[in-house]
Amino acid sequence: MRTKKSQLRPGRVFPALIFALAALACQPPARAAEGDVTLELNKLEGMDAACRAYILLTNKTKAAFSSLKLDLVMFDKDGIVARRVAVEAAPISAGKTSLKVFDIQDLKCDGIGRVLLNGVMSCAAADGPRADCIGLIAASSRAGVPLIK
Repeated sequence: MRTKKSQLRPGRVFPALIFALAALACQPPARAAEGDVTLELNKLEGMDAACRAYILLTNKTKAAFSSLKLDLVMFDKDGIVARRVAVEAAPISAGKTSLKVFDIQDLKCDGIGRVLLNGVMSCAAADGPRADCIGLIAASSRAGVPLIK
């Protein structure tokens, strides 16, 4: 009885190995097991002399933040900076969802083309200041205006 030889040919193994390694290298880095903080621009509401912004934060980390001061930049429809505001989003407990409401003075909502999370001005948890907060934040929007990072 004759046994069948393996169908692997040396000329095919190397390219397949290269392809598999390249696919692994292109994978986005895994998030820390700790989780992230989702920052959603939920709604913009016109007021008399301002635009009221509703931001929904969900803290999926194990840390309770005593400070999470966001640096937000509003651009007009032409991409020109219209306003820059600092918003203290803390305190926010671990595993908690919170709504923050703030007014953007002297700016009409329909004039906002996009909002940029420019950075985190201060960030602290129970164990002290943290330097990794901007990396923990995942930004999104339901307001019809993009929130980018």
